[in-house]
Amino acid sequence: MREPQPSEESTPRPEPPFPPTTSLKAAMGAFEQYMRQQDFAENTIKSFLNDLKILTQFTGVGRAVGHIGTRDLEEFLEWMQTKRGVPCSPKSLARRITTLKVFFGWLTEAGVLLADPAAPIIHHPVSTPLPTVLSDEEVERLLQTTQAIRRGNPPDARPHLLVTLVLHTGIKKGECVQIELNHLDLSNPAQPFLWIRYKDPRHHHKERKLGLPDGWTEVLAEYREQYKPQDRLFPWTARNLEYVLRDVAKQADLPRGLSFAMLRWTCALRDYKAGMPEEKLRRKLGLSHVGWREAKLKLTRLAERPL
Repeated sequence: MREPQPSEESTPRPEPPFPPTTSLKAAMGAFEQYMRQQDFAENTIKSFLNDLKILTQFTGVGRAVGHIGTRDLEEFLEWMQTKRGVPCSPKSLARRITTLKVFFGWLTEAGVLLADPAAPIIHHPVSTPLPTVLSDEEVERLLQTTQAIRRGNPPDARPHLLVTLVLHTGIKKGECVQIELNHLDLSNPAQPFLWIRYKDPRHHHKERKLGLPDGWTEVLAEYREQYKPQDRLFPWTARNLEYVLRDVAKQADLPRGLSFAMLRWTCALRDYKAGMPEEKLRRKLGLSHVGWREAKLKLTRLAERPL
């Protein structure tokens, strides 16, 4: 018989990190390491581990992960809803189902389990209100207003600088107020960049480099001449900046108002509809893989409806 050639040999399964006889409690420790390596958000890690601790209350901490089947997980979900004695809202139930699917999906992909016991469980996502976004016409009216303020008497570049920054980068309110002048890379005026930094090492996975819109450096120069910021780009509280957006919304006749969240979601939707690769958009928004999963569902629904 002819010896098989190297190209004909099947790819060996990856060596599992531990056997299926490993206890649920021990597997949780390895799962935490995995989540941190994958840059899961800190709140997501805490929530997932707490959900799995509840699972150990039902199965016992010493239960081997290989001895937990689909029926066990279905009974666990039923126990949480009717017999545990602690309220379990639809939102909490949906998240705990997500936890089971992520945890046992990881065990299966890692080769610890041959089949995923959580795969057959039906996920009933909780319907949450869609975020408010600006229409193209509202964006145009908004920018016309901030440009008029920029060229007014006296001229004020701050509203246009703030609005175009958030509308183009999609940064969060908390990220915006923490921007320092040395976070701006203006070495190439034709391609300026903003570095989003976090002092807390737990959030370093959210740090990213974002391109700034065309003509932004010119507006920045006007703004610096007018306000002379020393350290932070916007040396005011978040509430003060919200007042700036509120006043602009009134002048632009935006009936739903204007907020950081509206600008962020409008940015995300425009990029999504323009075909930006999903991984690039996830990183641009500073979202974890789990956070992106929920955001993508909202963006898909937003993209399908007329504005």
